[in-house]
Amino acid sequence: MELDEELCLCFHVTRRKIANFIRIEQPKAVGQIAECFGAGTGCGWCRPFIQRMFESAAAEGELPSAEQYAQQRQQYIRETKGE
Repeated sequence: MELDEELCLCFHVTRRKIANFIRIEQPKAVGQIAECFGAGTGCGWCRPFIQRMFESAAAEGELPSAEQYAQQRQQYIRETKGE
C-alpha cells in the first residue's frame, strides 16, 4: 500500500496522514489515532492495520496493495453486515 492511498476508507484517511500523526503526535495508545480525522472509528476494518502501524511504525511492504485492501474490506463488510 502506497503512502497516499486511503487506509481508513470510511473517512478517507491516507496511510501518510496516519504515519505522520504517529510520528508527530506520538500517541501513547492506538485509540488516540482516532484524533487523526476519525481514522478507525467507522466500520472497524482498518483498525488491525492502524494497530500494526502504531506498533511497528509502518515498515514498507507490510500492508496489502490498495486493490487487495479494498476487496478485503468489502468481504469484511459483507461478513459483518456493516457492523
